[in-house]
Amino acid sequence: MTEVLSTTGSARMDAGPRLDTPTPAEVTPLGPDSLTWQIWGTWTGMLGGLWSGSMQNMHPKLGAAVWEHSDFFGERWERLMRSLYPISGVVFDRTPDTGLEVRDYHRTIKGQMDDGSRYHALDPDVFYWAHATFWYGNVRLCEKFGPRLSEDQKRQLFEESKTWYAMYGVSMRPVPDTYEDFLEYWDHMCRNVLRDHPAVRTVLDISELPPPPWMSWMPRRIWRRHAAPPVQRFFVWLTTGLYDEPIREMMGLRWTDRDERVFRLFGKGVDLVMNRLVPYRILRHPRPRDAWDRVSGRVAADAPLVETPVRNLPPESERDNPMHYCPVHAARRATYPGRID
Repeated sequence: MTEVLSTTGSARMDAGPRLDTPTPAEVTPLGPDSLTWQIWGTWTGMLGGLWSGSMQNMHPKLGAAVWEHSDFFGERWERLMRSLYPISGVVFDRTPDTGLEVRDYHRTIKGQMDDGSRYHALDPDVFYWAHATFWYGNVRLCEKFGPRLSEDQKRQLFEESKTWYAMYGVSMRPVPDTYEDFLEYWDHMCRNVLRDHPAVRTVLDISELPPPPWMSWMPRRIWRRHAAPPVQRFFVWLTTGLYDEPIREMMGLRWTDRDERVFRLFGKGVDLVMNRLVPYRILRHPRPRDAWDRVSGRVAADAPLVETPVRNLPPESERDNPMHYCPVHAARRATYPGRID
């Protein structure tokens, strides 16, 4: 990873999106020369899973939409694991199709807030906030777990995030002009807009979940009684360390100097193991790995995209729901060419 990050380059301004909402077909996708490709899409990102999910749900309208429409709370592991494919695919597929598909999953998500105001998942301010947690999650994870980024690299990631966001084909109006503007936007959101919500607390509570897929061998009774409580405490602590201080105060979460010291030691350990000892191809989750395999020639450039395993698909009753990514969706079953891996 150190070698990968040694070439920062400047953001390609001629390839960046215009602010008049270009169609994804008009945007030059990010590629292997981008910093986003080089650092995003690794399993290290799972350490920030609760941070990203909870930060998204702190937006009042996004939290309301998730609480009312999402089945996330009934099949959280499956939804998380399958969502990795289209979300990362917006960056790594190098086609406008994936971004438009992700956008269209949100078309019917709308409703009314408790105060009588309306919400819609494609409200530009709501949709951009979700994107902000994804791209800025790159920065936050690198700050805490490595590889370390220079200020110029952070600015480059921000410029690339504009291209990434343009792939959705939604309004570019909420996008800040510069990285410094974005930091002001982020601070304003943390201090003045984000709110505690039952959807936030539910994301942070993993104590009632079944064992994660990589521990599916463990009986559920043993998991809940003996393993889930310490895992819950650890991930809440970890997520607290990733939060901005205004978020900790809003959530009533305590963070001491000792916590910070231990958190930094943990971050150094993650950096050593994940960024220096684990082969980088293994560190990537499937869509990004597939994209790099195409670049290297390991996989043919025109091979079907790798898709989520069957075990992660939505329940049978939900597979025709246009809100869900489902590679065997009835409407596409006859023509969908993807590999199910």
